[in-house]
Amino acid sequence: MLTTPSLPRIVERMSKVDTAWLRMDSPSNLMMIMGVWIIKPAVHYADVRERLAERLLKYPRFSQRVQVDATGASWVTDPHFDINRHVRLEKLPPSSKKHPTQALQARLAELAMEPLDRRYPLWEYLLVEHFDGGSVLIVRIHHCIADGLALLSVIQSMVDGGMDPPQRAPQPEPLHGLEAAEEWMSHALIEPLAVAAVKALEAAGGGAAQAFKAVADPRHVLEKWLALGLTKSIEGSSEAARLACQVVRDGAALVLMADDSPTRLKGVPGHSKRVAWCQPIALDEVRAVSKALRCSINDVLLSCVAGAMGQYLKNHGDDVTGQEIRAMVPVNLRPMTEAYKLGNKFGLAPVVLPIGLDNPIERVFEVRRRMTDLKGSLQPLLAFGLLAVAGVLVKPVQDAMLSLFSKKTTAVMTNVPGPREKLRFCGATLEQALFWVPQSGSVGLGVSILSYGGGVQFGIISDSTLCPDPQAIIDQFEPEFEKLKLLTLMLPWGEDKLY
Repeated sequence: MLTTPSLPRIVERMSKVDTAWLRMDSPSNLMMIMGVWIIKPAVHYADVRERLAERLLKYPRFSQRVQVDATGASWVTDPHFDINRHVRLEKLPPSSKKHPTQALQARLAELAMEPLDRRYPLWEYLLVEHFDGGSVLIVRIHHCIADGLALLSVIQSMVDGGMDPPQRAPQPEPLHGLEAAEEWMSHALIEPLAVAAVKALEAAGGGAAQAFKAVADPRHVLEKWLALGLTKSIEGSSEAARLACQVVRDGAALVLMADDSPTRLKGVPGHSKRVAWCQPIALDEVRAVSKALRCSINDVLLSCVAGAMGQYLKNHGDDVTGQEIRAMVPVNLRPMTEAYKLGNKFGLAPVVLPIGLDNPIERVFEVRRRMTDLKGSLQPLLAFGLLAVAGVLVKPVQDAMLSLFSKKTTAVMTNVPGPREKLRFCGATLEQALFWVPQSGSVGLGVSILSYGGGVQFGIISDSTLCPDPQAIIDQFEPEFEKLKLLTLMLPWGEDKLY
């Protein structure tokens, strides 16, 4: 019988950004990242439980519960941690044998609205041992533990042949009073703006950017900048002025965004969800189209998302001519070599999708133009700072901030590049990997794009009041890509005016 190892007691103060995510749960939207592995052939519960106990608990965060006090929250080792509470068997109804995918989607929709028990570490794995000739492993992890990119490093350690996370240095004693305030200012405000300075100087060119790159710890970037005397070299220069103007411009653009288009996908969400996904689209075909059109793979995929949403609305009788909707897209703000540290270190970029453009070629070029305009924007860094501020404010004020941004957003959308080759887990092949991002405030639509094992899959989680049939959107993704692929082949190649 597997026994849970004795765990050393660790108390670690939760970051302000992670605290904001902890407090973001609402009756309509729980801040959980949900994922599904479809594994063939079947795996056994005992093997899965042993693998997770062996690999997952090497990350201290997964044996820690949340302890909240008047000044915030802390991670505290659960003295009664029991792996059996967090890794459990799950059974689908008997009808699942005839319609396995629909039964799994229905169960995932239920799980999306079941809060994790805050008396224990905020994660769980559920194994359906027998599912359509294999098994299904469902994961639910609260967003305050980590963002999606950080969890990729966890996944890499769980699979067959996975590597242990690097050894972390002992955590320093928590700071208090003015020292704590200074530490928070460093992480939440100075660090993002220091990185912003690097980006601005890189755009401007010159030796200053190279000096910034040599600084390992971004919290001390500004101090070392001063020590090196670099301030004098740009004092009063166009680079400094450009950075200041960009901070003001991008900050204003973020705060003063107009409310989003009033489509049927926006409104007051209810208290139930729907989950859907499509079969993989060949990544090589997406790459070929992107190369032919001289745009990125991401441009192609976002164009298909816009086309699918537009077609869904038209199929419901809505006029989308000239319409566009805004999606908030996470932007990673840390090196992937530090992802194993978990936590949340990402900003948000507002991407406006032209759902009213019928021509797939015109649409992908418009997406490319808008994504180019976003490159170098400081909005993701400023959004990260706002999340840190939200984690300091009392919850009603944080909720008011989120409500303001919810009015400006229709969807949360993320695009994660996964492994090119299929992974193995407990001796079986991980055939498909799917995940869904949480929505906050009154946002009722989450769109996930994941490339894995040579394919690209789209997943949607939606509020059942605002979008009762997300499969109807999902079913439009592949036709939209096929139309784009066909028109790409029909273009009059060699005419530069196309680009």
